[in-house]
Amino acid sequence: MKKNLYQLVLTTCPDSASAERIARALVTDRLAACVNILPIVQSIYVWKGKVESAAEQLLLIKSRTRAFGAIEKRVLGLHPYELPELIAVPITDGLADYLSWLRNPDKTR
Repeated sequence: MKKNLYQLVLTTCPDSASAERIARALVTDRLAACVNILPIVQSIYVWKGKVESAAEQLLLIKSRTRAFGAIEKRVLGLHPYELPELIAVPITDGLADYLSWLRNPDKTR
């Protein structure tokens, strides 16, 4: 079975300032090659026994799988939520040149 080298990590933030702070830190620290910020997603969830609703910013973090532990530590250190969403989805396939760039974003073609 082929090991997944890349992942898409998802997290949400309550505002654009915290989303950009986290995104910039991850890219600057080279924990992610790219972070997309989707400005408004509506989340409906159960929190402390109540159904809640919130407008949030969704971060799509593209990185190497081995970076998850460091991403987790960095996000937890910067995130304003008590319990932030932080899940990783394996990238099983993609454009070869893009995946090569994910592996080494400082190297240009």
